[in-house]
Amino acid sequence: QVQLVESGGGLVQAGGSLRLSCAASGRTLSNYAMGWFRQAPGKEREFVAAVSRSDSTYYADSVKGRFTISRDNAKNTVYLQMNSLKPEDTAVYYCAARFLLGASAESKAYDYWGQGTQVTVSS
Repeated sequence: QVQLVESGGGLVQAGGSLRLSCAASGRTLSNYAMGWFRQAPGKEREFVAAVSRSDSTYYADSVKGRFTISRDNAKNTVYLQMNSLKPEDTAVYYCAARFLLGASAESKAYDYWGQGTQVTVSS
């Protein structure tokens, strides 16, 4: 019932910054907890950050202090601000939506997924 489209990925130097966007359509974003996940080649998809419907935020230890998740319900968009990027942050980043339930670090908890956007951090 909701479509998600990520954007903002690209190639950046180590130590640089990038902001990812996840635009939702079809339903109001306020009814969904939102998460960001990433997957590097040959690795499992891993949790990055999540924001609840009440704006509580959660982060993986690997990105805490460097990444910030936020939501703008008026624009139906979720953002992931990434600072102090490291080569190990290189991955395809996905946004996900969970209807009427709390934020989760588990991929299987989410109902809808975007197509992903590539982030590459050069050393």
